[in-house]
Amino acid sequence: MVRLPWLARTAFNKIRTQAEQVGAFLLFLAEIAQQALRLPFRRHEIFRQIEFVGNQSLMIILLTGFATGAVFGLQIGGIFTIFRAEGIIGGATGIALSTELAPLVTGFLLAGRAGSAMTAEISTMVVNEQVDALEAMGISPIHYLVVPRVLASMFIMPFLCGLFMFAGIAGVWMIGRLLFNVDEGIFMDKLISMVQSTDIIKGLRKMFFFSFIISATSCRYGLNASKGAKGVGLATTNAVVHTLLLILVMDFMITWMEVRWLS
Repeated sequence: MVRLPWLARTAFNKIRTQAEQVGAFLLFLAEIAQQALRLPFRRHEIFRQIEFVGNQSLMIILLTGFATGAVFGLQIGGIFTIFRAEGIIGGATGIALSTELAPLVTGFLLAGRAGSAMTAEISTMVVNEQVDALEAMGISPIHYLVVPRVLASMFIMPFLCGLFMFAGIAGVWMIGRLLFNVDEGIFMDKLISMVQSTDIIKGLRKMFFFSFIISATSCRYGLNASKGAKGVGLATTNAVVHTLLLILVMDFMITWMEVRWLS
């Protein structure tokens, strides 16, 4: 029997562990899909999560969107001034916001605010043995805790992404008017002619998939939290880090498929 060197065995064990985690996560997603079709339909909990994710994230989304549009317009406005093309600052920023910046930054913000809160709440319930109490009463934790959060996130997060786009356009409009003296009519004409409805749909479609990643990953790490306060903090940190990485990977995959097949 050929014995693998220590380094090779270590690498093999790490790869096997990662493969097992990926498989467990896929099974978790399948369980969410199955539990989502079961009754009762917990409307009250879904609406509570919509209020938590949507209403309580609204201000930070609007402020960040406005600042992002203003900064992006300030950066590219200086370049367009060289070519005397300040009029297209709104259209160029609109395309960047709708196709890439809005879904990506909104996903990062919601992963840090809403996703971390989901993980902390569920992991605290695990530590306090409330999840064990649900299972003892014959209630599925996935159906009671995870499904409402996933459905609420997939419903409200694309709306927040749309508001981010609107706030970003408002920010670049202010920069165009105050710093580059862009006429309002030219600004709106270029914005409407350059930004197509398909660009907005692409951004909202990305955010729809990001919302599923944020909610599902956050809930999974919450349910798998270890006992104690340290476990809550560790689960929350790991959830945010892995959610951000998954968003970047999903963003690349969706963009690649759009360029390859849907363009």
